[in-house]
Amino acid sequence: MNSVPTNQRAHEPLKFAYWVPNVSGGLVVSKIEQRTDWSLEYNVELARLAENNGFDYALSQVRYMASYGAAYQHESTSISLAIALATERLKVIAAVHPGLWQPGVLAKLVASADVMTGGRMAVNVVSGWFKDEFTKLGEPWLEHGERYRRSEEFIRYLREIWTSDHAELQGDFYRLHDFDLKPKPVDVPERAHPEIFMGGNSSDARGMGGRVADWYFMNGNTPEGIGEQVRDVSDVATVHGRNVRFGVNGFLIGRETEAEARDVLREIIDKADREAVEGFGSAVKQAGQATGDKVGMWQDSEFDDLVQYNDGFRTGLIGTPEQIAHRMLEYKRTGANLFLLGFLHFQEDVQYFGREVLPIVRELEAMELERV
Repeated sequence: MNSVPTNQRAHEPLKFAYWVPNVSGGLVVSKIEQRTDWSLEYNVELARLAENNGFDYALSQVRYMASYGAAYQHESTSISLAIALATERLKVIAAVHPGLWQPGVLAKLVASADVMTGGRMAVNVVSGWFKDEFTKLGEPWLEHGERYRRSEEFIRYLREIWTSDHAELQGDFYRLHDFDLKPKPVDVPERAHPEIFMGGNSSDARGMGGRVADWYFMNGNTPEGIGEQVRDVSDVATVHGRNVRFGVNGFLIGRETEAEARDVLREIIDKADREAVEGFGSAVKQAGQATGDKVGMWQDSEFDDLVQYNDGFRTGLIGTPEQIAHRMLEYKRTGANLFLLGFLHFQEDVQYFGREVLPIVRELEAMELERV
């Protein structure tokens, strides 16, 4: 039986991350106007705005080839480092694929980048859903459970090589033999090494998250759906003497009235690129059907959900600033520690969030802390 997790960080303020638009086409698969650009120049300006409007992290997407509205893509680790070097406080998370990266090479890159940025590098380990990226690059496409087994070894390898002077690992996919990585990542309070994020929904993902992840990302969902995943991952973490933090994906549309925000959402969906959305939906649902329990990410996503490709509309951050802030606190009560946010017009909307939404969130958190 699942127990309600004791979230040791429930009293801490919510943290906020944003999706770096390092692929073209914006964050919705729609022909609606998106005043967002994938260029380095746009992303540097966005990062500086974000760190001055309450954002803690920036997550760079990983996409290696044109697909589903993303014709052009900047590689995730390189743009993450560029963003970090252009900012002062913002932490950057680079999404990476086991199977396409040799973990020792990645560990070296991240350690060097961590030194260059004063301890602001992190990785998001993505087990993979896009089969063509692997096969067209000449790499094998493993079955779902094997992809997660490989990812778990990949994370254990990173943690070992970043923290040990005589790193050793004997795995099915990766091995280390008395390896001493220098320089090591920066010694930063409250982290033993660059933070390791991962995401998923299947039983394989939840088990792996509890055993090895520092952070567990979840696609957009209801508070009840998020709470179920938090409990499952936390139960596994408790067995292994660990504590995992949780991030929720959400697409934020804030306006003076709820009706105005809902009109924007409806326009996004009405102008969806149907062919691209259906192609994406087919690819991700096939990946999810390969799970043993048929409960992969996106398995219950409808067409409208898939227009934002991490189910961001389902989180319900759509309405007035007050409604959005109260909704965020509802998720925090289920165990969420962070929101990973997407926007239609990134630079404008990041500033809107910092000016209109964040102060209300902090006020509500202070009121709840007083009650507790």
